[in-house]
Amino acid sequence: MNLKYKRVLLKLSGESLMGKNGFGIDADMLSHYGTEVKSLIDAGVEVAIVIGGGNIFRGLQAEKSGIERVQGDYMGMLATVINGMALQSHFEQIGLFTRLISAIEMRQIAEPYIRRRAIRHLEKGRVVIFSAGTGSPYFTTDSAAALRANEMNVDVILKGTRVDGIYTADPEKFPEATRFDKVSFSKVINSGLNVMDMTAFTLCKENDLSIVVFDVGIPGNMLKIVSGEAIGTLVEI
Repeated sequence: MNLKYKRVLLKLSGESLMGKNGFGIDADMLSHYGTEVKSLIDAGVEVAIVIGGGNIFRGLQAEKSGIERVQGDYMGMLATVINGMALQSHFEQIGLFTRLISAIEMRQIAEPYIRRRAIRHLEKGRVVIFSAGTGSPYFTTDSAAALRANEMNVDVILKGTRVDGIYTADPEKFPEATRFDKVSFSKVINSGLNVMDMTAFTLCKENDLSIVVFDVGIPGNMLKIVSGEAIGTLVEI
């Protein structure tokens, strides 16, 4: 298979693991992501993943509970580790080799982050799951995805969402909104389009790292993207 992208970073929100549930981890969603990621590995693509924790806990929720922001952010990081463990367990059940890497050291369940070692895992065909965000408060998992993607020298960030790309407005609220096939970083910033948080987005822009925003729920989309098909919205310089 001719591949347009040979090394990718998949950004998944914690909410994407909920399925139709209001919280937690849905077995059907684990199965879906396992099938999709396995199709990439089988095609020879090197895959890294950054997973959020919003299905379990959000740092910003903490303020309403009287928990200070920094403590809440660390709690959110731990939620991403739980999600990473769930992905790892399912991936290994279907025959994938994985490494769960945590930005916060917890040696009993995850490797500490060492850049050269993580790159070597990718080169050996292992799915590398990055958890605990950047390891620092005030940074989202979008920022962690942008940071790790640049450190791993990936070809593209695949940002999985519930919609099939970037629109002129929220398509769930404004049915008349139109979708972009391609859009520049500058256009996204100037138009205030919601793709990633600005810290993450700026990091990608400055390092000329393209982002594909696509509907992660449609089977086969990931493989089509790495094969060069125009799926979702491509954000580039």
